[in-house]
Amino acid sequence: MRELKDHLYDQVARIGKAVASPKRLELIELLCQGEKTVETLAAQADISVKLASAHLKELRLARLVDTRKDGRYVLYRLAGTSVADLWVSLRAEAEERLVELQMALSSIAAHGDELKGVDRAEILRRAATGEVIVLDVRPQEEFAVAHLPHARSLPLGELRKRIAGLPKNVPVVAYCRGPFCLMAKDAAELLRKKGYQAFHLTDGVAEWRARGLPVAE
Repeated sequence: MRELKDHLYDQVARIGKAVASPKRLELIELLCQGEKTVETLAAQADISVKLASAHLKELRLARLVDTRKDGRYVLYRLAGTSVADLWVSLRAEAEERLVELQMALSSIAAHGDELKGVDRAEILRRAATGEVIVLDVRPQEEFAVAHLPHARSLPLGELRKRIAGLPKNVPVVAYCRGPFCLMAKDAAELLRKKGYQAFHLTDGVAEWRARGLPVAE
């Protein structure tokens, strides 16, 4: 009986071991945005393709990541939305427990540009009526997979060139991949410098889903 119990705990520990790596957690967060090749993941996580492949192998062994062939490319994806929920829950628990993480996140939300505690359903209502503009500043291919309802795709790299197309009399809310993503913060700062009332939302698509809110696909 002891041997069986040890085996059961060992199996659960496989998940813990798989996510016990900062880079593997980052890869999971990136895959929350949609399917990606190892080359794309390596570039976005700022690691080598070889190291990205090694991390992805560990995630596959733990059944957290799947693959599929698309021509000569291999695309990686999360094994299910429950993996995204696991990432959101783990990150939220770490934020609740770890003062060091709270302090690091507070530096991202400096100058009061974060919509913390704001009713998300109210943001949706205002976006639907045009009272607020919601900008998705992730790459366009991530927006195409899933995005917040009523959001506009305006990748951060294009924002400066297309900013004149945004009305200045409407508040702007920018979001990207979640609390650890800095693109939304950078977008809000740029918009404020140009005279816009702008904020950044800490939620990404994974956090939005985990709250039970609708997502457009």
